[in-house]
Amino acid sequence: MLKEVLSVNLVTTDLQGKDKREIITNLLNLLDASGKVKDYDMALRDLLEHEAGMSTGMENGIAIPHAKSDAVDELIAAVGISKKKINFECLDRRPAQIFIMTLSPKDAGGPHVQFLAEIGKLLRDRKKRKALLSAKNDEQLLKVLVGKLS
Repeated sequence: MLKEVLSVNLVTTDLQGKDKREIITNLLNLLDASGKVKDYDMALRDLLEHEAGMSTGMENGIAIPHAKSDAVDELIAAVGISKKKINFECLDRRPAQIFIMTLSPKDAGGPHVQFLAEIGKLLRDRKKRKALLSAKNDEQLLKVLVGKLS
């Protein structure tokens, strides 16, 4: 599923932002540039509301901000690597540098769950996380994500 959802214009090795809100906004900007976000303000509100209710900071330097929103017609995703360590209220209380954002329609369950399961499996692998963090450019980052590079 990662291959179908991600493209080189939806990943960045240079995600900017100094806090949770800026990271979320800049990932949403990547998604918005794809033309698949119908209502930017609604998407941002849904993402921030979900984050306020429950932090999406995981473990091992990973955060997965996500929401279901009427601002999209299909599951969309973006991945960013931050050179800075960002406090994202992670479960292990450590900062995050790997950010995966997903937005899916409110009435869609299957693709959303499938994508999160696939990305979760990928990110459990320490070598994959290291490869993501050391990707030199967006093309290399995408190759690591879709399994063309170890």
